[in-house]
Amino acid sequence: MTEKRMEVLKRWAIAAMLAVCAGICVWLLKAYMDGKFDSVETLRQYISGFGLMAPFILMVIQMAQVVFPVLPGALGCAAGAVLFGMMGGFWCNYIGISAGSMAAFLLARRYGSGLVAKMFPEKKYEKLTAWAAESRFYTAVLFLVMLLPLFPDDYFCYFTGITKMSSRKFAAIIVLGKPWCILAYSILFSVAAAGR
Repeated sequence: MTEKRMEVLKRWAIAAMLAVCAGICVWLLKAYMDGKFDSVETLRQYISGFGLMAPFILMVIQMAQVVFPVLPGALGCAAGAVLFGMMGGFWCNYIGISAGSMAAFLLARRYGSGLVAKMFPEKKYEKLTAWAAESRFYTAVLFLVMLLPLFPDDYFCYFTGITKMSSRKFAAIIVLGKPWCILAYSILFSVAAAGR
């Protein structure tokens, strides 16, 4: 296959991926506007309406909520635990959130500081950029952010994409750090659902 043909195929693949992402955005925006993400109960009903595709739909929603903060991640974690039980909900949420975290990192890596700077107030962005460039502890802080619940880790995924951290190292941090707070959420929401 010639280099020119490979370039054309690559452009078509990128166009197809962008079209799929745009479709998912429109679909999620419509669901959001229809009130499907207002509570755990409405989200649970929405996801369960997809039948056998429900686990995949939850993964897509959790991936999208990292890339586009449409709904809080804890809401999806709760819906997953209620719908699929503690471990089923955990795996759906873990796979979706991890995929979304990698997508956010790669988007920032591809589009650079122009994209990431729009997510922060200007002074905060400059301060974070200077700190990340000089800090020897950024990796440890990032791991803690991924490990602990209630941190704005979606933004850290984007921010890390413009640092010198390799994608392999970032993926390792996600794989090793992310499951623990998702598992804690799954246990908490499964116990709460069983007690109702």
